[in-house]
Amino acid sequence: MFLTNPLNPLPYPAMLRYWTAGESHGQTLIALVDGFPAGVKIDPEPINNELRRRQGGYGRGGRQRIETDQVQVRTGIWKGESLGSPIVLEVPNRDYKLERLEDLPRPRPGHADLTGSIKHLGGIRPILERSSARETAVRVAAGGLAKQLLSQFGIEVVGYVVELGGEKIDPVTGPIDKLRELRDSSIIYSLNPAQDAAFKTLIDKTRKAGDTLGGIMEVRVEGLPFGLGTHAQWDRKLDGRLAQAVMAVQAIKGVEIGLGFEAARLPGSEVHDPIEYDPAQRDTPNLGFTRPRNNAGGLEGGMTNGQPLVIRAAKKPISTLAKPLGSVNLETKEPQEASYERSDVCAVSAASVIVENVVAFEIAVALVDKFGGDSLREMQARYDLFLQMAREQ
Repeated sequence: MFLTNPLNPLPYPAMLRYWTAGESHGQTLIALVDGFPAGVKIDPEPINNELRRRQGGYGRGGRQRIETDQVQVRTGIWKGESLGSPIVLEVPNRDYKLERLEDLPRPRPGHADLTGSIKHLGGIRPILERSSARETAVRVAAGGLAKQLLSQFGIEVVGYVVELGGEKIDPVTGPIDKLRELRDSSIIYSLNPAQDAAFKTLIDKTRKAGDTLGGIMEVRVEGLPFGLGTHAQWDRKLDGRLAQAVMAVQAIKGVEIGLGFEAARLPGSEVHDPIEYDPAQRDTPNLGFTRPRNNAGGLEGGMTNGQPLVIRAAKKPISTLAKPLGSVNLETKEPQEASYERSDVCAVSAASVIVENVVAFEIAVALVDKFGGDSLREMQARYDLFLQMAREQ
């Protein structure tokens, strides 16, 4: 993530950021997290739980029975606490066989195969190995790490599936702990486990047809203070940064915040959220300012407004089909069916975990930008001072 330095036209890095490295069938996957504050207790088990959830959900393929993802924290930690130095998170691949794999002769529609091979003047294998959604394992690990910082400020994140294969899931409301409990009891990670049987049937039918399914997931973030993000510069607006992070997840084709596209179809009186004040909530992060509805999704002017953040993402169906679409042999240029690599039928559940964790990391980035990132103690002091000053203004 890069911000604009007004004294220098070139971009400079945000205080908290990460990069990933590794290939789908390579030896390992790595996330290098830079700018993580010192003094945060790091527990690998919640990160491993996120990795397990990413491998779950009904409709996954054979790869998930091979891998048992476990994070290894290689650097940046001492006696269970972050040092303030770069943290390396590693998720080794059990299915390491890259050097034994051959190239694919025919690009798969919907993948990066054709475009990437032409861009790099090479084969398909080098493209698919890096563009594979397998890379998201370490993005989930980075998000799981970020959640351990967010929890120190009472910020909670939960993601779940709201639509699968064009079929909507009945909405459920309640406290975030209840939402998480419902989600974890569903085979597709929705908030309505009573509908699981129907979706299981739909996925099974799709598998038999050699086809795949997409869907929509939603992420909800609660406990946010006012003012994460900014109105002052386009590339630092939090809604823009969130949208970029979510759209960068493989197979995501659309992002909505709050009402999203529906806001364009309604008059302003039905879109914008009236502002109210409840003195009983003065000591909460929303400072007592409440809304009877949350159509804005917790963001106004590129900044958090004290309400829950609500963001949705649309995932296309998986591109690799058991009954392949038409393609072209890159050597002969003759028409042939697309190549086939082992794949899932439906990975919407897994995508909800990935999106949840990339959102968590971006919220952590905004938190560090607002309150500093050298140490947790300093951040907490600045956070408390900000809330005190905001109440007194």
